[in-house]
Amino acid sequence: MACCGGCLCCQCCCNEGETRTPEELTILGETREDEDEILPRKDYESLDYDRCINEPFLDVLEGLDNKKARKYEAIKWILVFAIGVSTGLTGLFVDFFVRLFTQMKFSLVGQSVEECSENGCLALSLLELLALNMMFVFISSVLVLIEPVAAGSGIPEIKSYLNGVKIPGIVRLRTFICKVTGVLFAVAAGLFVGKEGPMIHSGAIIGAGLPQVLLHMLSCIHWDFVYFVSVFRDKRDFVSAGAAAGVAAAFGAPIGGTLFSLEEGSSFWNQALTWKVLFCSMSATFTLNFFRSGINFNKWGSFQLPGLLNFGEFKCVDGDKTCHLWTAVDLAFFVLMGVAGGLLGALFNCINKRLAKYRMRNVHPKARFIRVLESLLVCMVTTLVIFVASVALGECRDLVSTSNNTSTQGSVNEEVNSTIRRFFCYNNTYNDMATLFFNPQEVAIHQLFHQNATFSPITLSLFFVLYFVLSCWTYGVSVPSGLFVPSLLCGASLGRLVANVLKINFHMQIYSGTFALIGAAAFLGGVVRMTISLTVILIESTNEITYGLPIMITLMVAKWTGDFFNKGIYDIHIHLKGVPLLEWETEVEMDKLTASDIMEPNLTYVYPHTRIQSLVSILRTTVYHAFPVVTENRDNEKEFMKGNILISNNIKFKKSSVLTRAGEQRRRCQSMKSYPSSELRNVCDEQTAVEPAEEGQDILQQMLERRHVPYPNLYPDQSPSEEWTMEERFRPLTFHGLILRSQLVNLLIRGVCYAENQSSASQPRLSHSEMTEDYPRFPDIHDLDLALLNPRMIVDVTPYMNPCPYTVSPNTRVSQVFNLFRTMGLRHLPVVNAVGEIVGIITRHNLTHEFLVAKLRQHYITI
Repeated sequence: MACCGGCLCCQCCCNEGETRTPEELTILGETREDEDEILPRKDYESLDYDRCINEPFLDVLEGLDNKKARKYEAIKWILVFAIGVSTGLTGLFVDFFVRLFTQMKFSLVGQSVEECSENGCLALSLLELLALNMMFVFISSVLVLIEPVAAGSGIPEIKSYLNGVKIPGIVRLRTFICKVTGVLFAVAAGLFVGKEGPMIHSGAIIGAGLPQVLLHMLSCIHWDFVYFVSVFRDKRDFVSAGAAAGVAAAFGAPIGGTLFSLEEGSSFWNQALTWKVLFCSMSATFTLNFFRSGINFNKWGSFQLPGLLNFGEFKCVDGDKTCHLWTAVDLAFFVLMGVAGGLLGALFNCINKRLAKYRMRNVHPKARFIRVLESLLVCMVTTLVIFVASVALGECRDLVSTSNNTSTQGSVNEEVNSTIRRFFCYNNTYNDMATLFFNPQEVAIHQLFHQNATFSPITLSLFFVLYFVLSCWTYGVSVPSGLFVPSLLCGASLGRLVANVLKINFHMQIYSGTFALIGAAAFLGGVVRMTISLTVILIESTNEITYGLPIMITLMVAKWTGDFFNKGIYDIHIHLKGVPLLEWETEVEMDKLTASDIMEPNLTYVYPHTRIQSLVSILRTTVYHAFPVVTENRDNEKEFMKGNILISNNIKFKKSSVLTRAGEQRRRCQSMKSYPSSELRNVCDEQTAVEPAEEGQDILQQMLERRHVPYPNLYPDQSPSEEWTMEERFRPLTFHGLILRSQLVNLLIRGVCYAENQSSASQPRLSHSEMTEDYPRFPDIHDLDLALLNPRMIVDVTPYMNPCPYTVSPNTRVSQVFNLFRTMGLRHLPVVNAVGEIVGIITRHNLTHEFLVAKLRQHYITI
């Protein structure tokens, strides 16, 4: 079956690298009718983790000394502790109600089945189970309709956020409420989903929001913390800590949570962050452990239940000298299981990708209640499969005590009797299929790990196939859903099947629980493609360090095998959402490109002193989030034509791009006619009256003929022309700094400007707190009342721009550009030549794999 899965997956997914994405085809000027083109591709906003060192920020630094800095650092540690405790309490809340609803459902339905097996009313039992499950799923799906970003595990979105991409609504309070409430109903409904993934998302939301709430409360009593709260840098660190705390609470693995945040989440790391994340993970683990141990065992302070998912202790029966958890001979089987896990994981990802594409094309564009109907359909099919398989496909097995890891026989019998299901089995026997399906997923995993000789090979095979298909179908429906537990359960059943075959057919003395654990690791590794963090998570969950080597080998083999066919499930969903995720590093051949090959040369810039009408025009007619602040350098002006190529400052511009920018200028002037000021409307009317040229005349030729026309009367150090000419666009521009869109809008809203007959010193000054007061939801230019503005007033942007951003030379290799951009968490990277002139700008879009591959192909074509 693994080989068939690998072949099928190879046919449907292995050719991904051979096809060109719509983004590449657009760059290369090609078109293609393909199903990928109808998938929605969104433009996501990047986060800026680099501090803006402007004058208001420097004013804050002036009042900062070492004593205050230590106080701020101490407050950060308190906030990290609060995030960990809150995440642990969230896990406790989810676990409590999932257990409550699940026990209520299974006790009601189980009692009904026991009674109806004698009275012949199984249809009534099925209706009871179906009604309860569909009610839970309906509630969960409606919550996702309220906040759509709460669907799924949330790991792809959090991974994208920590990579530097802002996903709308991903860390809001409403998302948190819908996620936490929705996942407990989805798990209680019996869907093949887990609560571990949503716990990671919930922890990240707590990390993003809790510090803001607490510090806002402290600011009300005149405690000022704008130094580290008003920037994305510290919010990123808190989100990293929250995500790690979510993993720690889910698995009881604080070190694994720290490594997960490092391996799968955070793109930017430092030593101080490592300590904070580990402390936050420890806080979450021990908070959850303290309360769960007290509530479940009434032993407060005993710390017996470290995580939501407990694998139990792997231990041979006392006195059995022939028992070993694993031997060197078993490593060969572990490698083969890793290959099988990689193939099956790749098949799982391939099928789920096809399902996700189908949902994007046929489900999501339709009315929103269609998503609820799909969730109800999945729930109905899952419930029917569980009920029919338990009643009709299970085998009756003898009820004997068969545990390998307990020291007291009485406790073993009690544990076995509390989790077995006797559906249609009599005379001290039980139904093995119903024992797996009619128990919580954590209990089923514990049985596969520790119950010896409990399940027949046929039951394990059927259970694996059913769980594989239904969990693949379920992941992606409109409910909060995790993938860790379903993957572990699939793999554990497969590993247990291998152990049974080796014991029965080859009479090998092996420990079945070890093979179940390795199977779970192999399948989970084949699906998510995690290595370091997953190894540590499984070791911490089992509390058995001797499993380190076999788990690591299995995960590495599973990852290598799966990567031959496709990417991990989270990377696939990130790609389907069109998120511009930056990998850890670029390919070696990308160094054939330089910064000048990938930069955006068509710049929209502002002068240090710019008129309000120009700023409004720029902000209303562009979608850029930062603008270079420049002055014109006429001494170095060099322009000439070679065919259809305009060469300016040794940078080549195609004729088509020049014409595109000319059209952009015409649209900008047209948009300004809606300005409420009659003065500005007259200015635009006068300019557009003389702009149209003779019909058929080449715009580029007009630009070259006007090359020696005198500059506009407005001096460059005061304001640019309301409608910039093309020669102004391509003149040498001395770079002075960057200013963000949010900063410009803030200046306009607060009326920071001065008149022509005044000095710029008369312009009002804003403090750092005033500049960041609206964080994180800054106002938009469309929220501005233009009637209140005088379009001829001038804004001095120099105090608020970042005068020292990171820059690169046009000849810098792509690998160096990529490492600088990703490591420092940049949003914009200006390209500045040797004489200080800006010739282009690089953003996240210019460093995505698809864009670089397209540019590399262009490079080969040019050669």
